[in-house]
Amino acid sequence: QVQLVESGGGLVQAGGSLRLSCAASGSIESIRGMGWYRQAPGKQRELVASISRSHSTNYADFVEGRFTISRDNAKSTVYLQMNSLKAEDTAIYYCFANIFPTGRTTWGQGTQVTVSS
Repeated sequence: QVQLVESGGGLVQAGGSLRLSCAASGSIESIRGMGWYRQAPGKQRELVASISRSHSTNYADFVEGRFTISRDNAKSTVYLQMNSLKAEDTAIYYCFANIFPTGRTTWGQGTQVTVSS
């Protein structure tokens, strides 16, 4: 099994930056893609960014070049650098990992990001 622990959320003013981290433990050799979703109050969970083991990345349109996802396979950790934050980025951010060969997705517990305008 794989466990994910996020850190780095918090309160920041609009225009500021935060860096989220997600450390994996357990059967880390089974991890393939990793990334971040977010869920704002009253809204559905949405993909923010993902990254493959070979570091291919994918971003949601709303990121607009403000966020950067990266991954350190040696540390089994994925990062999300968020710059130029907006009030609408306020949400709980969840780390995920796709597991081989089951194809299942493992989730972290979530970390709150609040951007004040």
